[in-house]
Amino acid sequence: MKPFIKWAGGKRWLTAEPTFEFPDFSGRYIEPFLGGGAVFFHTKPAEAILSDVNPRLIEVYQTIRDDWQRVLKELRRLQRLHCKAFYYEERGRKRTTPHTRTAQFLYLNRTCFNGLYRENLKGEFNVPIGTKDKIIFEDEDFGEISRILSVAEIRAADFSETISEATDGDLVFADPPYTTAHNMNGFVKYNQNIFSWEDQVRLREVVLQAVDRGARVVLTNADHESIRQLYDLHGTYRPIGRASVMAGKSAFRANTTEALYVFE
Repeated sequence: MKPFIKWAGGKRWLTAEPTFEFPDFSGRYIEPFLGGGAVFFHTKPAEAILSDVNPRLIEVYQTIRDDWQRVLKELRRLQRLHCKAFYYEERGRKRTTPHTRTAQFLYLNRTCFNGLYRENLKGEFNVPIGTKDKIIFEDEDFGEISRILSVAEIRAADFSETISEATDGDLVFADPPYTTAHNMNGFVKYNQNIFSWEDQVRLREVVLQAVDRGARVVLTNADHESIRQLYDLHGTYRPIGRASVMAGKSAFRANTTEALYVFE
């Protein structure tokens, strides 16, 4: 099952990595930085807690889970109307119901430049139109997406609140925004204002506390010396190589590495 949202730092590439697999777990799957949810959809757990600090993103997941038929109907309408002028009109509109806001979010996500979610200081989505005009994909099954999401409690929350619920038997997958640029992959510029180094330190503390309670944790992060020092003597570390897709122009995209930590 592929993610239905494109998100900066998404982990679809990780789920396709042949050497990547989760530790066994008997409890809940807990993901405190949901984003595009690639690992959740790949894992398809029996029970889950999904959270993100972005309430607009969380509303999309909740509405697809609970009211996907009306979202799809509205998406079809937006598909018929799509053009450059309509894109900018829709970008500036304030929708008033969950299903129309969700359809608008997906419409902009799929037609904006490089699939990038970005807000200005006023909290307004401000990404220009891109080159893609496909909004509804033939192989996409919102009913199945809704079914998979039905096992999850989905909430807008700080990561510490969510991870603090992890206990014996649970598995936490933590994929925070990367606060340190590494190998010039450019990811930091999309996240430096929303996740500080102090947040990285807080994350380490709540991860280690969850492990002490018996939870298992898989953590991805920047493969940078400061991160390696932060987790020195904690967990099992290995670098994973991938191609960066964050740069707007393909000429500036290059191979990079990310850090993978497993705590058992």
